[in-house]
Amino acid sequence: MNFLVNVYSWELPRIFSSDLEAKVGDGVIVATDYGNEFGQVVELLPKNKEKVSKLLRLATKRDCEVFEKNKKEEKNLLKVCREEIKKADLMIKLVAAKASLDGKQIIFAFIADGRVDFRELVRNISGKLKKSIRMQQIGSRDEARNFGGYGICGREICCAKFSGSLKSITTEMARQQQLAHRGSERISGLCGRLMCCLAYEWEQYQSLLKGMPEIYSVVSVKEGKGTVMEINAVNQEIKVKLENGEYIQVKKQDLK
Repeated sequence: MNFLVNVYSWELPRIFSSDLEAKVGDGVIVATDYGNEFGQVVELLPKNKEKVSKLLRLATKRDCEVFEKNKKEEKNLLKVCREEIKKADLMIKLVAAKASLDGKQIIFAFIADGRVDFRELVRNISGKLKKSIRMQQIGSRDEARNFGGYGICGREICCAKFSGSLKSITTEMARQQQLAHRGSERISGLCGRLMCCLAYEWEQYQSLLKGMPEIYSVVSVKEGKGTVMEINAVNQEIKVKLENGEYIQVKKQDLK
């Protein structure tokens, strides 16, 4: 069985494999690149040939106690890190912190424009906390997922609501759905990036737009030649401005 497990609050859940019997909501111990970590099962998945990391065991009562204790320490860890960031005068926005299950390492997630030399910062924090320190740079979408919130639709933001990876969102998706003209602020989410929901109907729009002319292209209809002003992909209709200035609505099959 494969399990979708939430390990770090600022990351999308990862897939882990095991023959153990675990259910949604169970605490588990999983193998990561930086050691064994505590996680929580969010979805059960069928096994496939995809190479995934190992889910080691179900979390014990002690594992859960240590995890909860570490969570209570996060505010203090963030305070120490923010103080050192300020002293170092680094342009870093700290997002989250997590202590490893064995207590030997602390991971700080942050956002920054471009690359940042934080070697001295790591040394200073390590000296204060007496732990191994890892700084992990994340994107604005990861930050939004970590904090959560509600979009302009009134629903919980997609990156926090849905598990698994989300498609890369592009301006082409907005253009094909005729939303780009609304302006970036109207089609951007809380993270400041294009909204994830632009990907939901994109494939359907790609199919519906096959054979449809481009906006501002010249087409021929029975009334004569004209310029395409609008396209309604769902209804398969095109708004055309004729050479005499008249506007007409035609179906795709009426194009010559």
